[in-house]
Formats: sequence, structure tokens, C-alpha cells
Amino acid sequence: MTALGVSLLRGAVTSPFKRAGGPGATLPTGRAVLPAAPAAPAPLAAYRTLCGFTDPETLPLTYPHVLGFPLAMRLMTERSFPLPVLGLVHTWIEITAHRPPRPEDRLELTVYATELTPHRRGTEVTMVTEARCAGETVWESRSGYLSRHGASGATGGTAARSRGAIVRAGAPAVAAEAAPPDAPTAGAGLPAVAEWRLPGDLGRRYGAVSGDRNPIHLHPLTARLFGFPRHLAHGMWTVARCLAEAETGAGTGTGTGTRPGTGTGAGAGTETGAKDRARIRSVRAEFKAPVLLPATVTYAAAGDAFLLRGGDRVHLTGTVVRER
Repeated sequence: MTALGVSLLRGAVTSPFKRAGGPGATLPTGRAVLPAAPAAPAPLAAYRTLCGFTDPETLPLTYPHVLGFPLAMRLMTERSFPLPVLGLVHTWIEITAHRPPRPEDRLELTVYATELTPHRRGTEVTMVTEARCAGETVWESRSGYLSRHGASGATGGTAARSRGAIVRAGAPAVAAEAAPPDAPTAGAGLPAVAEWRLPGDLGRRYGAVSGDRNPIHLHPLTARLFGFPRHLAHGMWTVARCLAEAETGAGTGTGTGTRPGTGTGAGAGTETGAKDRARIRSVRAEFKAPVLLPATVTYAAAGDAFLLRGGDRVHLTGTVVRER
């Protein structure tokens, strides 16, 4: 069994004994570290192919997060972690590459929990992943994971991160202030760039290349055990696929289809000037609604903003910052 599999099993055992939103909750101060090593070529190549990344000289912007995810799961399933890992919802992610990591870089990965934040739907924890090469921080990410539970003093809206109480590692939790309802989804009117048909086995294929074999992504039967009508695409695949499209516009990778004005088929419709695009240095993405598989979704973008939608339902929104 893989390290991630062990963590999932431990989470299944410990989750029923944890009560999210309880008074005096604290975050553990420990850090998980993966010793320095270059990315394994075969898994990296499979990840690039599935997500549509084409640059062989740098790691995909999302890939260090994939490498560090087993460390995050190890921390979140420890007995001292205050939230049950079963049912945690990945709500947002921020990634910054201080310089583009290369496949041959010996990256040391460090993961830790940094904030416990009251949210109108429960409690949100922020997990940080840092990648260092020869002592220099070259890449980092911050991710929010929401544990849904009833009101226990943790009310308010998305603004809770700025207006409510934020619990740092080792500090006790206190209640947040009330906040107004969430604002309308930004960028919902972005123009369509491509339409992708996502196959029913996408979750199993991404699980194979990322190691994230959460049962909600694998099969309709296992997803129904957790209250979903069908299995879901991985949120991190949707981010990676959008970033690959934003980088190249080449229409390669799993989930490609119709590009307006170009016809259909994988690889159809490479955009003029794609090679001249500046490299993406950072991204902020928010997960709005799950993608049930199989599905047809539309990638829309303009300027530095992008989103993924299915019909009138927005699944993902994001913004990128490019190198100048």
C-alpha cells in the first residue's frame, strides 16, 4: 500500500472520533518533509500527457503540489489534527513559482498547517507546501480545505479569512464575525475558448498518475457511498488542465475537444502566438462546484482570468500572473 493509501485508511479510522468546530481547537506545529530528489521521469511524463503540459524543460506549475500531497494527507490524518479528513473539501489554491523548477532539480518538499479559519459552512484549514532546491525556496503553494459542520460560533462568509478569527498553528480557535453572503462569481461572462469532453475513467487515470485514489473520484458506486450521484473529476486536474491551456493553447491532453472555429479532435486548433506567451508565474484558483464524470465542460478565458463551466454552472475560477 502506498503512503497516501495508508493515510486514507488512517483517516477513515480516525475521522469518526474528531469533532470539527469544537471550542479550543488547535493546529499541530509539526512539519512533514520529503528529502531532496529529482522528479521521477515516467510519472512526470504521464502527468504531462494527461493534463496537457508540453514544456519539457520545466515542471508543470501544479506538479510539486502533487508530489507534496501525500505529506499533507499524512499531517491531516494524524490524531492531533483537529478536523476529520473524510469529507474535507478543497476550496482554493494559490501557487507561486519563484523560479521555474526543472525536472532535474533535487527538490526538498515541506508541508505544514498554518491557519484554522471559521467559515460560514464550517471550518477551513490552510495547508502550505514549499519546495526548496539547494536551500532556496523556488516554489510554494497554499491550499484551503473546508470541513463542513453545523454552527458552533463559526458563522460568516468568505470574508471570514480577513474579518473573522484566524487560528495560527498552536493557537486556540475563537468565533468569527458575521459576514455578508458570498459575492457573485467573478468572470462568469468570460468568452469560451475550448470545449472538453471528459471521459468516465478520468478520475482513475488521474489517480494513477497523481497517487490520489480518493474513492469519490474512481467509480460511481464508491462516490455514492459519500453522497455523490456519480464520481468526480479531481479538482487539481481541472486546475492543471486550465493552466496547460493558458500556457500553450495547444489543445493537447485528455479532455480536449472542440475549439471555436477549428473543428473537433485532440490537438485541434493550436492558437496563433501560443509560443510567444509569457510563462505563468503564479495562479489563484477557487473550486466552485464538482465536475461529475463523464462531462462536457467549457474553458473560458480573457486576459489573466479563466474559468471552467458546464452549461450555466461554474466549476472553477482563477487568475494567473505571468512573467514580465
